[in-house]
Amino acid sequence: MNLFTSVNDVSDVAELVNEALAIKANPYADQSLGKNKTLGLIFLNPSLRTRLSTQKAALNLGMNVMVMNMDKEGWALETRDGVVMNGTTVEHIREAAAVIGEYCDVLGIRSFPGLKDREEDYSEDIFNKFIKYSGIPVVSLESATRHPLQSFADLITIQEHKKVTRPKVVLSWAPHIKPLPQAVPNSFAEWMCRAQAEGLLDFVITHPEGYELAEEFTSGARITYDQDEALKNADFVYVKNWSSYQDYGKILTSGDGWMLDLERLKVTNEAKVMHCLPVRRDLELSSEILDSKESLVIQEAGNRLWAAQTVLKNLLSST
Repeated sequence: MNLFTSVNDVSDVAELVNEALAIKANPYADQSLGKNKTLGLIFLNPSLRTRLSTQKAALNLGMNVMVMNMDKEGWALETRDGVVMNGTTVEHIREAAAVIGEYCDVLGIRSFPGLKDREEDYSEDIFNKFIKYSGIPVVSLESATRHPLQSFADLITIQEHKKVTRPKVVLSWAPHIKPLPQAVPNSFAEWMCRAQAEGLLDFVITHPEGYELAEEFTSGARITYDQDEALKNADFVYVKNWSSYQDYGKILTSGDGWMLDLERLKVTNEAKVMHCLPVRRDLELSSEILDSKESLVIQEAGNRLWAAQTVLKNLLSST
């Protein structure tokens, strides 16, 4: 593995999940692998779980870690080619990424979409230029369209807590007060569709009309606008808000009736509830669920460490 940006960089999902669980059981077995190696973490957007879990994962592997919040600490980046830099940008991404590649052995990048121009966001221009010009293995810490470390951790969590061989997993849209990217649901859908194809689970997506994700991420999933129907006999419910893909970046409904509470879970198979965090209590998800035994949000966040460590181990093993 020389790149980790999506499930498409993984040859066998079940095997990778089992590797993560083995690493979780013995976290320091590969400390020599990262000796004298440096991980660079570049953040263009805020982070809590991604930053801390990836940094800890690198330390578990014996790596040095350098972290930079480039949106606050770096020079203003120019990402366009063929422009005269006589405006507010100070450094071109060509030089910035290449210099980072001189200092680091592996690079992690986090960059959110602008939610203004779908074509621009889904081109992953900034992310792809860091990959191109850094010249070193790259791991996505979330991009405009995907959050693969989160989705990998989600699948680890499902594997750990499932009570049946092939659980029913539901991705359920939730209300929010502002438009959020499609990256997390895109990535979750993509990973779950792949896991379904490998016979690991059954996958359903439910959301109001107008919130359909791009088909490239949902191929193989059953999609319904009826949340109650989707929840029937569910073993896991993954709750997440996202803005419209078709009417790009827009909020189309207030989402009345879409927030999950314990009453809504009665039609499930005693389903466990997941969310990537941060979560707005009693807007996206009820406090009664978050504070109950049905919630897996903390365990899920804990597995971010093992997802990151597994990916970094594979990247180091390839260098």
